[in-house]
Amino acid sequence: MTKEICIIGLGYIGLPTAALLANQGYQVLGIDVSEDVVNTVNNGDIHIVEPELDAYVAKAVKEKTLTAALKPAPADVFVLAVPTPFHDGHVPNIDYVVAATRSIAPVVKAGDMVILESTSPVGTTERVAEVLREEGVDIDSLHIAHCPERVLPGHIMRELVENDRIVGGITPEATEIVADFYRSFVSGEVLTTDARTAEMAKLTENSFRDVNIAFANELSILCDKFGIDVWELIRLANRHPRVNILQPGTGVGGHCIAVDPWFIVHAGGEDARIIRAAREINDYKTDWVVERILADVKAFESEHGRAPSVACMGLAFKPNIDDLRESPALAVFQSLVLEGIDALAVEPNLKRHQSIVLNDYHEVAQSADIVVYLVAHNEFKHLTVSGQVLDFCGVTRV
Repeated sequence: MTKEICIIGLGYIGLPTAALLANQGYQVLGIDVSEDVVNTVNNGDIHIVEPELDAYVAKAVKEKTLTAALKPAPADVFVLAVPTPFHDGHVPNIDYVVAATRSIAPVVKAGDMVILESTSPVGTTERVAEVLREEGVDIDSLHIAHCPERVLPGHIMRELVENDRIVGGITPEATEIVADFYRSFVSGEVLTTDARTAEMAKLTENSFRDVNIAFANELSILCDKFGIDVWELIRLANRHPRVNILQPGTGVGGHCIAVDPWFIVHAGGEDARIIRAAREINDYKTDWVVERILADVKAFESEHGRAPSVACMGLAFKPNIDDLRESPALAVFQSLVLEGIDALAVEPNLKRHQSIVLNDYHEVAQSADIVVYLVAHNEFKHLTVSGQVLDFCGVTRV
């Protein structure tokens, strides 16, 4: 049985994966470029919010099956779990993947598995192999594959085990060997294909979600124009046996759905028309929310002769998490600040922020002139508000 695992990147996917495997009997070394992250993990603590993760990490560190470091060491399995953002113009950026690959080149040996879990443009797994070859590694002796993560923040520890996984290797042999590794801890089905199809599968899943969310967001804009309650409209339309419209929101955020479709658009060009349109609609929804708030601010000023205070309820990219990556709610707050609005930030899932003053949601619900719901956190449900309310996420509809 494979025993030693080295995971590059201790973020929202890397750390939960490392902690899970360390509790499954593997010896795990987690690598991160941040010394603070390394020290935090080695102290048995966590630097991100995810249910149950703290217990997994504390137990693994105590039992010495999980340690963290700044540089990789020899192992049997190397898992790359680093960010894949994009440059200006929505051009995919795989620099972190390339850097992570170069970092393991001195310590990989014949028979090792090299697994890319980062959501990546089609062809990135092949690029991993190329980088290792450039570094003088005999890639024919390795088993290189892509296995995209497909977990939901807030449920990661459970879904890492229960969800089906897709494994696509550079070679058929790599596919089967890496798939067997995942079968050792995944209770869901492990599906096999080639590396490019595995990469495209993850991009397709997130693009499908993005397109469906765009339909709901466009409906919300139209309903506001027509004077229709979008939540009531969707409730009624969804009574059709073959209709299941999603709920609109402030936009689309997170490192996956807000980013991955651009990987397809960049490579697909003019043939990726629906996917591009969905991305543009969801990005525009955030701008529209800002415009809608500014219109109400102007109306308040005309009526009361003074500028209102505006409570921005929620900064995370989705309900009940602390993740601010690509968050449309955060973008709305920042836009309001740039407009000179007295914007009060509220995010109950964060204890502090390095540059934003966070306010207590109970207090601003009573003190703010305009309360704007941007994220449907549980704390906001049934909240008593004294001022004007704008609900862009449906939290007042429960």
